[in-house]
Amino acid sequence: MATNGKSPASNLKSNGKDVSVQDLSEQIQILKSDIAGLTETLGEFATVKSSEVKETAKQKASDIAAAGRDKAVETQLHAEEFIKTQPATALGIAAGVGFLVGMMTARR
Repeated sequence: MATNGKSPASNLKSNGKDVSVQDLSEQIQILKSDIAGLTETLGEFATVKSSEVKETAKQKASDIAAAGRDKAVETQLHAEEFIKTQPATALGIAAGVGFLVGMMTARR
């Protein structure tokens, strides 16, 4: 039986080439470093994306709050105009609402 001086466990045939355990170990180390690099890149990407989403959410919330304030001011102006043009009706509505609130909160 002819041998080449190397143990069978240390050399493997792959595509007609001798592959040693050392070569495989080096390739595994390269794969490990590539995976670590990809993991780091994905982490950085997630951080950037979460910051972008956070800023977008803040901007939308600010826009909605501004629209709500504008609508509240507009409603207040309409109510004031109604009170100025029809004070007796406004007084009757206020009295009615006060009576209803008093009835709902009164203890029996």
